[in-house]
Amino acid sequence: MKTRPLALTLGDPAGIGPEIIVKAWAQLRRTGPAFLVVGDSQSLASASGSGATIVRRVISPGEAAKVFPDAIPVLDIPLRAPVVSGQPTSAAAKSVIAWIETAVGLALSGQVSGVVTAPIAKAPLYEAGFAFPGHTEFLGELTQATRFDGARGPVMMLAVPGLRTTLVTVHEPLSKVASVLSIEKVVNAGLVTAQALRRDFGIEVPRLAVAGLNPHAGESGTIGREEHDIIAPAVRALRDLGVDATGPIPADSLFPEEMRARYDAALCMYHDQALIPVKMLDFWGGVNVTLGLPIVRTSPDHGTAFDIAGRGLARPDSLVAAIRMADGIATRRAA
Repeated sequence: MKTRPLALTLGDPAGIGPEIIVKAWAQLRRTGPAFLVVGDSQSLASASGSGATIVRRVISPGEAAKVFPDAIPVLDIPLRAPVVSGQPTSAAAKSVIAWIETAVGLALSGQVSGVVTAPIAKAPLYEAGFAFPGHTEFLGELTQATRFDGARGPVMMLAVPGLRTTLVTVHEPLSKVASVLSIEKVVNAGLVTAQALRRDFGIEVPRLAVAGLNPHAGESGTIGREEHDIIAPAVRALRDLGVDATGPIPADSLFPEEMRARYDAALCMYHDQALIPVKMLDFWGGVNVTLGLPIVRTSPDHGTAFDIAGRGLARPDSLVAAIRMADGIATRRAA
């Protein structure tokens, strides 16, 4: 196994994060990629069903690869108060934030090859004063989202075999999407996507399909002007900047198999436009990738699932896929 592990944050300890981490380790312990959990070791021990026997506290990432085949290596940052599965609490918020900050620090210093984040719940963090819409925006702040060739992350990508989608707006209410779209935002997201496809996915000449916002991509302006005033000019600008971009394309025509063969990523205008087709193709195995950061970051494409937490029902498919994708991206960047 590689000497530099991935750092895997525990996520919300009341959610399914601890359980799917244990299950992911069971799948990957013999083959890797190796990972180091940043979080509360007792939460993992409780989720394992085997107690502390498969959890091993370590003091540095360098120990993780040696430990990984036999136990889950944990950089232990204990919770400050007890947490019950399925019962989120803002009392855990400071620990959850500290786990993310620690993992990012390890990645920025080169001690780990990338970061994989288990799901967090926003509401308990907001109660504790968390000032970001989600993981993606927080990671952008922590890393200062370094500019690459004139574009700046973070940009969210969702990926399954056969489809990658990226988002121009992320956690905006649908009622506000049209008002916050701009030519600059579409161009920036397109540039970051194209750069990531080259650098992180090994696609030398990436092809982007740019979705429209309105039904029928605005129907020549009769069902909305955003395509004419914002998206089409942005597509032209992307082409002028050397990106193979096509659009705006009606979103209802963008995702059949025949269409997906014509592009390497679909640039979408809002959250559900990007996530619904990904989850339709592979509900269990989707991966969230943050593009345009100086570090590698992936996460499962699902939430905390408090309703089933602690019941042994959670599937680790998406987390396993996220771990493998983070390792692949880190390997390409190192090369």
